[in-house]
Amino acid sequence: MALTPSSTRELLARLNHQPKRFLGQNFLVDGNIVRKSLELAGVRSGDAVVEIGPGLGTLTAALLEAGAEVWAVEKDRTLHAHLGEILAPRQSRLHLLEGDAMDHPLAGLPADRTAAFKIVANLPYAISTPWMDAVLGGPLPERMVLMLQQEAAQRYVMQPGSKQFGAISIFVQSAYEPDSGHKVAPGCFFPKPDVDSYLLNLARRPAPFVFDAATKAVIRACFQQRRKQIGSLLRGKLPPARAAAWLERLTAAGLGPQTRPEQIPVALWQLLAV
Repeated sequence: MALTPSSTRELLARLNHQPKRFLGQNFLVDGNIVRKSLELAGVRSGDAVVEIGPGLGTLTAALLEAGAEVWAVEKDRTLHAHLGEILAPRQSRLHLLEGDAMDHPLAGLPADRTAAFKIVANLPYAISTPWMDAVLGGPLPERMVLMLQQEAAQRYVMQPGSKQFGAISIFVQSAYEPDSGHKVAPGCFFPKPDVDSYLLNLARRPAPFVFDAATKAVIRACFQQRRKQIGSLLRGKLPPARAAAWLERLTAAGLGPQTRPEQIPVALWQLLAV
Protein backbone atom coordinates (compact mmCIF):
# COMPACT_ATOMS: atom_id res chain seq x y z
CA MET A 1 0.00 0.00 0.00
CA ALA A 2 1.29 3.47 -0.85
CA LEU A 3 2.42 5.68 1.97
CA THR A 4 0.34 8.69 2.95
CA PRO A 5 1.88 12.18 3.23
CA SER A 6 1.87 11.94 7.03
CA SER A 7 3.35 8.45 7.19
CA THR A 8 5.95 9.48 4.62
CA ARG A 9 6.98 12.43 6.79
CA GLU A 10 7.20 10.10 9.80
CA LEU A 11 9.32 7.56 7.93
CA LEU A 12 11.67 10.23 6.61
CA ALA A 13 12.01 11.59 10.16
CA ARG A 14 12.90 8.10 11.46
CA LEU A 15 15.49 7.81 8.71
CA ASN A 16 16.69 11.33 9.54
CA HIS A 17 16.42 12.06 5.84
CA GLN A 18 15.48 15.29 4.09
CA PRO A 19 14.17 14.89 0.51
CA LYS A 20 16.84 16.03 -1.91
CA ARG A 21 15.54 18.24 -4.68
CA PHE A 22 18.61 17.66 -6.87
CA LEU A 23 17.84 13.92 -6.86
CA GLY A 24 14.18 14.51 -7.69
CA GLN A 25 13.01 12.98 -4.41
CA ASN A 26 9.26 13.53 -4.62
CA PHE A 27 7.79 10.34 -3.19
CA LEU A 28 4.53 8.85 -4.46
CA VAL A 29 1.80 8.90 -1.80
CA ASP A 30 -1.17 7.87 -3.97
CA GLY A 31 -1.89 4.17 -4.25
CA ASN A 32 -4.09 4.71 -7.30
CA ILE A 33 -1.12 6.06 -9.26
CA VAL A 34 1.01 3.08 -8.24
CA ARG A 35 -1.71 0.71 -9.43
CA LYS A 36 -2.14 2.72 -12.63
CA SER A 37 1.57 2.41 -13.37
CA LEU A 38 1.42 -1.37 -13.17
CA GLU A 39 -1.80 -1.47 -15.18
CA LEU A 40 -0.39 0.65 -18.02
CA ALA A 41 2.76 -1.46 -18.12
CA GLY A 42 0.77 -4.70 -18.11
CA VAL A 43 3.02 -6.12 -15.39
CA ARG A 44 2.60 -9.87 -15.03
CA SER A 45 4.18 -12.53 -12.87
CA GLY A 46 7.64 -13.39 -14.17
CA ASP A 47 8.19 -10.07 -15.98
CA ALA A 48 11.66 -8.55 -15.83
CA VAL A 49 11.21 -4.91 -14.76
CA VAL A 50 13.75 -2.13 -14.38
CA GLU A 51 13.06 0.65 -11.86
CA ILE A 52 15.02 3.88 -11.55
CA GLY A 53 15.24 5.66 -8.20
CA PRO A 54 12.96 3.42 -6.08
CA GLY A 55 13.17 5.83 -3.14
CA LEU A 56 11.06 4.54 -0.25
CA GLY A 57 10.04 1.43 -2.18
CA THR A 58 6.32 2.02 -2.74
CA LEU A 59 6.38 1.17 -6.45
CA THR A 60 9.04 -1.50 -5.91
CA ALA A 61 6.87 -3.35 -3.41
CA ALA A 62 3.90 -3.26 -5.78
CA LEU A 63 6.01 -4.66 -8.63
CA LEU A 64 7.23 -7.48 -6.42
CA GLU A 65 3.72 -8.23 -5.19
CA ALA A 66 2.64 -8.52 -8.84
CA GLY A 67 5.25 -11.25 -9.30
CA ALA A 68 7.82 -9.27 -11.28
CA GLU A 69 11.56 -9.70 -10.97
CA VAL A 70 12.90 -6.20 -10.35
CA TRP A 71 16.25 -4.60 -11.08
CA ALA A 72 16.43 -1.23 -9.32
CA VAL A 73 19.16 1.40 -8.96
CA GLU A 74 19.14 3.95 -6.12
CA LYS A 75 21.74 6.67 -5.77
CA ASP A 76 20.86 7.84 -2.26
CA ARG A 77 22.81 5.78 0.27
CA THR A 78 20.27 6.20 3.06
CA LEU A 79 17.35 5.11 0.90
CA HIS A 80 19.36 2.24 -0.58
CA ALA A 81 20.03 0.95 2.93
CA HIS A 82 16.36 1.38 3.87
CA LEU A 83 15.22 -0.57 0.80
CA GLY A 84 17.69 -3.32 1.58
CA GLU A 85 16.23 -3.66 5.07
CA ILE A 86 12.54 -3.66 4.18
CA LEU A 87 12.56 -5.48 0.83
CA ALA A 88 15.72 -7.45 0.07
CA PRO A 89 15.56 -9.94 2.98
CA ARG A 90 12.02 -10.90 2.00
CA GLN A 91 12.30 -10.85 -1.77
CA SER A 92 14.62 -13.04 -3.80
CA ARG A 93 13.29 -11.32 -6.95
CA LEU A 94 14.75 -7.91 -6.10
CA HIS A 95 18.18 -6.95 -7.43
CA LEU A 96 19.04 -3.67 -5.75
CA LEU A 97 22.02 -1.66 -6.94
CA GLU A 98 23.49 1.40 -5.23
CA GLY A 99 24.64 3.79 -7.91
CA ASP A 100 23.83 6.48 -10.44
CA ALA A 101 21.19 5.70 -13.06
CA MET A 102 23.29 7.51 -15.65
CA ASP A 103 26.04 4.94 -15.06
CA HIS A 104 23.51 2.09 -14.88
CA PRO A 105 20.52 3.09 -17.08
CA LEU A 106 19.14 -0.45 -16.92
CA ALA A 107 19.95 -0.91 -13.22
CA GLY A 108 22.33 -3.80 -13.84
CA LEU A 109 19.84 -5.91 -15.80
CA PRO A 110 21.87 -8.90 -17.05
CA ALA A 111 22.29 -9.47 -20.77
CA ASP A 112 20.34 -12.73 -20.67
CA ARG A 113 17.20 -10.83 -19.54
CA THR A 114 17.25 -8.08 -22.15
CA ALA A 115 15.27 -10.02 -24.78
CA ALA A 116 12.01 -8.99 -23.07
CA PHE A 117 11.84 -6.49 -20.24
CA LYS A 118 9.94 -3.38 -19.14
CA ILE A 119 10.83 -0.17 -17.37
CA VAL A 120 8.43 1.20 -14.76
CA ALA A 121 9.79 4.18 -12.86
CA ASN A 122 9.06 7.41 -11.05
CA LEU A 123 11.93 8.99 -12.92
CA PRO A 124 14.03 11.73 -11.29
CA TYR A 125 13.19 14.74 -13.44
CA ALA A 126 16.74 16.12 -13.58
CA ILE A 127 18.05 13.08 -15.47
CA SER A 128 15.00 12.21 -17.56
CA THR A 129 16.31 13.27 -20.98
CA PRO A 130 19.94 12.07 -20.75
CA TRP A 131 18.75 8.82 -19.17
CA MET A 132 16.17 8.33 -21.93
CA ASP A 133 18.84 9.02 -24.53
CA ALA A 134 21.03 6.33 -22.97
CA VAL A 135 18.21 3.77 -22.90
CA LEU A 136 17.39 4.43 -26.56
CA GLY A 137 20.85 3.18 -27.47
CA GLY A 138 19.54 -0.32 -26.75
CA PRO A 139 18.74 -2.96 -25.81
CA LEU A 140 15.21 -1.55 -25.94
CA PRO A 141 12.53 -2.43 -23.38
CA GLU A 142 9.25 -3.64 -24.84
CA ARG A 143 7.39 -1.02 -22.81
CA MET A 144 8.21 1.97 -20.64
CA VAL A 145 5.82 3.56 -18.15
CA LEU A 146 7.56 6.63 -16.78
CA MET A 147 6.49 9.26 -14.29
CA LEU A 148 7.80 12.47 -15.80
CA GLN A 149 7.41 16.19 -15.52
CA GLN A 150 4.51 16.88 -17.86
CA GLU A 151 6.61 19.22 -19.99
CA ALA A 152 9.19 16.49 -20.59
CA ALA A 153 6.51 13.94 -21.45
CA GLN A 154 5.03 16.36 -24.01
CA ARG A 155 8.44 17.02 -25.50
CA TYR A 156 9.09 13.31 -26.09
CA VAL A 157 5.88 12.82 -28.09
CA MET A 158 5.56 16.28 -29.67
CA GLN A 159 5.02 16.40 -33.42
CA PRO A 160 7.03 18.52 -35.90
CA GLY A 161 6.09 22.18 -36.16
CA SER A 162 6.26 22.87 -32.44
CA LYS A 163 9.03 24.59 -30.53
CA GLN A 164 8.91 21.64 -28.12
CA PHE A 165 9.83 19.23 -30.91
CA GLY A 166 13.52 18.43 -30.68
CA ALA A 167 16.22 15.80 -30.96
CA ILE A 168 14.87 13.68 -28.11
CA SER A 169 11.42 13.73 -29.75
CA ILE A 170 12.96 12.20 -32.87
CA PHE A 171 14.89 9.54 -30.97
CA VAL A 172 11.93 8.49 -28.82
CA GLN A 173 9.35 8.44 -31.61
CA SER A 174 11.63 6.46 -33.92
CA ALA A 175 11.63 3.55 -31.49
CA TYR A 176 8.35 3.95 -29.56
CA GLU A 177 4.76 4.99 -30.03
CA PRO A 178 2.78 6.55 -27.18
CA ASP A 179 -0.08 4.60 -25.66
CA SER A 180 -2.70 5.87 -23.22
CA GLY A 181 -1.07 7.70 -20.32
CA HIS A 182 -2.30 9.48 -17.20
CA LYS A 183 -1.97 13.02 -15.83
CA VAL A 184 -0.74 13.18 -12.23
CA ALA A 185 -1.36 16.10 -9.88
CA PRO A 186 1.30 17.51 -7.51
CA GLY A 187 -0.72 16.29 -4.50
CA CYS A 188 0.14 12.68 -5.38
CA PHE A 189 3.69 13.30 -4.13
CA PHE A 190 5.47 14.32 -0.95
CA PRO A 191 6.88 16.86 -1.04
CA LYS A 192 4.62 18.34 -3.73
CA PRO A 193 6.52 19.29 -6.91
CA ASP A 194 5.93 22.72 -8.42
CA VAL A 195 4.67 21.24 -11.69
CA ASP A 196 2.19 18.67 -12.96
CA SER A 197 3.46 15.22 -13.80
CA TYR A 198 2.44 12.62 -16.35
CA LEU A 199 2.62 8.85 -16.62
CA LEU A 200 4.04 8.41 -20.10
CA ASN A 201 3.24 5.03 -21.61
CA LEU A 202 5.53 4.03 -24.48
CA ALA A 203 5.18 0.83 -26.52
CA ARG A 204 8.12 -0.34 -28.60
CA ARG A 205 7.42 -0.21 -32.32
CA PRO A 206 7.37 -3.54 -34.25
CA ALA A 207 10.45 -2.33 -36.15
CA PRO A 208 12.09 0.27 -33.91
CA PHE A 209 14.63 2.61 -35.50
CA VAL A 210 17.77 3.22 -33.44
CA PHE A 211 20.06 6.07 -34.48
CA ASP A 212 23.82 5.58 -34.42
CA ALA A 213 25.80 7.87 -32.11
CA ALA A 214 27.27 9.98 -34.90
CA THR A 215 23.90 10.77 -36.48
CA LYS A 216 22.44 11.59 -33.08
CA ALA A 217 25.24 14.09 -32.52
CA VAL A 218 24.46 15.78 -35.85
CA ILE A 219 20.75 16.02 -35.03
CA ARG A 220 21.42 17.43 -31.56
CA ALA A 221 23.76 20.03 -33.06
CA CYS A 222 21.07 21.10 -35.54
CA PHE A 223 18.53 21.67 -32.78
CA GLN A 224 20.99 23.70 -30.74
CA GLN A 225 20.59 26.35 -33.46
CA ARG A 226 17.01 25.56 -34.33
CA ARG A 227 16.20 28.99 -35.79
CA LYS A 228 18.72 28.49 -38.59
CA GLN A 229 17.94 26.81 -41.90
CA ILE A 230 18.85 23.15 -42.23
CA GLY A 231 21.02 23.71 -45.31
CA SER A 232 23.40 26.00 -43.44
CA LEU A 233 23.26 23.88 -40.29
CA LEU A 234 24.58 20.80 -42.06
CA ARG A 235 27.70 22.49 -43.40
CA GLY A 236 30.72 20.95 -41.73
CA LYS A 237 28.60 18.38 -39.89
CA LEU A 238 28.29 15.86 -42.73
CA PRO A 239 30.31 14.98 -45.84
CA PRO A 240 29.02 17.30 -48.62
CA ALA A 241 27.75 14.47 -50.81
CA ARG A 242 25.77 12.92 -47.95
CA ALA A 243 24.29 16.27 -46.95
CA ALA A 244 23.33 17.04 -50.55
CA ALA A 245 21.63 13.66 -50.97
CA TRP A 246 19.55 14.16 -47.82
CA LEU A 247 18.58 17.71 -48.80
CA GLU A 248 17.36 16.32 -52.13
CA ARG A 249 15.10 13.97 -50.19
CA LEU A 250 13.76 16.89 -48.18
CA THR A 251 13.04 18.78 -51.41
CA ALA A 252 11.24 15.76 -52.85
CA ALA A 253 9.08 15.74 -49.71
CA GLY A 254 8.10 19.38 -50.21
CA LEU A 255 10.67 20.86 -47.85
CA GLY A 256 14.24 21.94 -48.67
CA PRO A 257 17.44 23.65 -47.50
CA GLN A 258 15.50 26.61 -46.09
CA THR A 259 13.53 24.41 -43.68
CA ARG A 260 14.15 24.75 -39.96
CA PRO A 261 14.90 21.58 -37.96
CA GLU A 262 11.63 21.61 -36.01
CA GLN A 263 9.64 21.42 -39.27
CA ILE A 264 11.20 18.15 -40.48
CA PRO A 265 9.20 14.94 -39.82
CA VAL A 266 10.72 12.06 -37.88
CA ALA A 267 10.77 9.72 -40.89
CA LEU A 268 12.93 12.17 -42.85
CA TRP A 269 15.37 12.52 -39.96
CA GLN A 270 15.75 8.73 -40.04
CA LEU A 271 16.91 8.98 -43.66
CA LEU A 272 19.84 11.06 -42.43
CA ALA A 273 21.29 7.88 -40.92
CA VAL A 274 20.99 5.85 -44.12
